[in-house]
Amino acid sequence: MGGNLSRPYGGEGETPYPGLADIPESCVARIFEHLGPIDICKLAGLNWAFKGASSCDYVWEQKLPICYQEMLSKLFISEHHFLSKKQIYALLCHPISFDDATKEVWLDRATGGVCLSISARAMAITGIDDHRYWRWIPYDESRFHEAAYLQQHWWFEVDGVVKFQLPAGEYSLSFRLRLGRPSRRLGRRIYVFDQIHGWDLKPVRFSLSTSDGQHAIRECYLDEPGEIEGNGVVSYARGNWTDYYVGDFEVKNDSKVTEVKFSMTQIDCTHSKGGLCLDLVSIIPSKLRKETMKDL
Repeated sequence: MGGNLSRPYGGEGETPYPGLADIPESCVARIFEHLGPIDICKLAGLNWAFKGASSCDYVWEQKLPICYQEMLSKLFISEHHFLSKKQIYALLCHPISFDDATKEVWLDRATGGVCLSISARAMAITGIDDHRYWRWIPYDESRFHEAAYLQQHWWFEVDGVVKFQLPAGEYSLSFRLRLGRPSRRLGRRIYVFDQIHGWDLKPVRFSLSTSDGQHAIRECYLDEPGEIEGNGVVSYARGNWTDYYVGDFEVKNDSKVTEVKFSMTQIDCTHSKGGLCLDLVSIIPSKLRKETMKDL
């Protein structure tokens, strides 16, 4: 592919014009500084100079976040000193567990942005040890393979915190929830909605705060009417994992560890609520969230 395109001839017997094959690898590496990881990998197939530049440590070191050494330390791999920067980048694009496997961190493959997930196990949930109210259920669709299921309670309160050295930038925090309980019928997964109640009476209050004084608060009903289905109106959150956006925060000093606290409450004791699955909390670059925009 690269040979014919790289050195085209001006005419019979003439000296070939300079082409892509004549560009020094160092110059290609300079170009790659301004491209994203996916584009770099695509261009690596043009010729040997592009392939060599696509593996250059100088190029990939700039794509790695400031916290990549901390991420590597959580892998407990002593041989990472022998890996190239490109290999390290590829390695960090896979989820890395920490804090007793209750949290995960990874790089977004396309942008290099740092993403975090905090499981329900890592959160303080009021009444979680009382099986009359809560129970843990296995979930193949969950990143952590389980979710906390609320059967019924009057006092709903969930709190959590995560500390990590995030790169400078803007981040978004969301709760991942689902109304309904998973079950099986004739070998097929179904969702049972008989225990869903209370979420349409009062809004749930979401909040986040950071160690440098930033705050965000949002309230919304979890069981709001959605699309018309059959003879009635159903909520979008019933049977669907839904990301409930809480707010954004900005990291200005990436040389320090950022502490983020978050909560989800509905403590109006005039009525009970139930039928809710709590999966995780996600923290991702705001630009990445806006590109998907699948949350509520």
